[in-house]
Amino acid sequence: MINRSAQEIRCLNRFEVLRRFYALPDTRTRQELAAETGLSFATVANLTAELIDTGVLVETGRDGSGGGRPRSLLALNADRGALVGVDVAETSVRTELFDLALGELAVDERPFFSAEVTPEHVVELIGVGVDAVLRSTGILRDRVLGAGISVPGLVERERGVSTYSPYWAWQDVPLRDMLTERLRLPVHLDNPLKASTLAEMWFGAGREVDDLVVATLRSGVGAGFALGGALYRGSTNSAGEWGHTCLVFGGRKCRCGNLGCVEAYVGIPGIVETLRAISPDDSLLSAGDDEERFLDGLAARTADRDPVATEVIRQTAAYLGAAVGNLVNLFNPQVIVLADQVADRLGERLLIETRVALAEHTLAQPLRAVTLRLSSLPYDAVSRGAAAFALEGFLKDRDLFGSVSRARARAKAVTADEE
Repeated sequence: MINRSAQEIRCLNRFEVLRRFYALPDTRTRQELAAETGLSFATVANLTAELIDTGVLVETGRDGSGGGRPRSLLALNADRGALVGVDVAETSVRTELFDLALGELAVDERPFFSAEVTPEHVVELIGVGVDAVLRSTGILRDRVLGAGISVPGLVERERGVSTYSPYWAWQDVPLRDMLTERLRLPVHLDNPLKASTLAEMWFGAGREVDDLVVATLRSGVGAGFALGGALYRGSTNSAGEWGHTCLVFGGRKCRCGNLGCVEAYVGIPGIVETLRAISPDDSLLSAGDDEERFLDGLAARTADRDPVATEVIRQTAAYLGAAVGNLVNLFNPQVIVLADQVADRLGERLLIETRVALAEHTLAQPLRAVTLRLSSLPYDAVSRGAAAFALEGFLKDRDLFGSVSRARARAKAVTADEE
């Protein structure tokens, strides 16, 4: 059992109430929020009073459709401020600007080459990207509530340090301090596993479940966990390095230096190796490092029932089913989401084949309880999840939410008027 302070519980409840507005962008009454969250009406009244007083929610009218005393309708105040979400991937930096309802306002994407990947260079690319999206929208920097930054590898979130990157020779880089100086914004740092999972919790498959696993499949591979309705980080924020668990004893060399890792079989370079083993002279191998071109070509040939492409998908799904089966047996989740580039491009065919393989590697009871599905989020799930880092950081602001006397007075008035 996880022991949480009263402050942490209040924050989680605040998130739970607010997530309902992102799950279905519509007005809500406090009574509806209480029914949807399982919280008491008095708790919901207190939380919504805080959110109104801080400008996150607004009252938009009264609902008298159910008969009896009219009830206040609440809605998100999208204009309360802006949020920045940044996805630092292996070969590019994607910067997005969102309103508070997580509606996209602007996007900037900048490629880079491996020879350029120093922390200073990435910080500057992020800074230029943030400058560009603010300039294109005319939004002033003091209207931005925070910037969430996702960087690959291990991140020590509390100190804001990139402790290890599997792609670049980074060790203990104080990225948050560097970014805070360049961006002049509150910065919230974490990795793509946490960002993808948070995006699913706020906007996707995790809105209605407590136990969720998100398997991110791109060049790198990992898994994010939401357990008991909260993001699971582990003792050092390194939970989720599923891509570097052993799938094949003595198998392929992984970029981490070990043999037989999950990533070496279901990450994009691993899928390329599977194709090379099946068809050494295949034309798709000419794509080189162009991962988008490779995946698009493989998907197109699979749709045309090309036998080589079909076999590549089948073998990839066999590896993926075994690896996902381990997660099902270990965590007994309600939902596992396949997300990111590989799942997005290979889609239903990969999902169908993985379901078949999953059944061969999972105990019967947890298999019956789990739903395996593709992510329904758009391509920008990581940057959107990174923006959710900033949103949660804003919602945890003790200076903003610490003074609750006026909110409590409002909540008492609402309780007397509407309950």
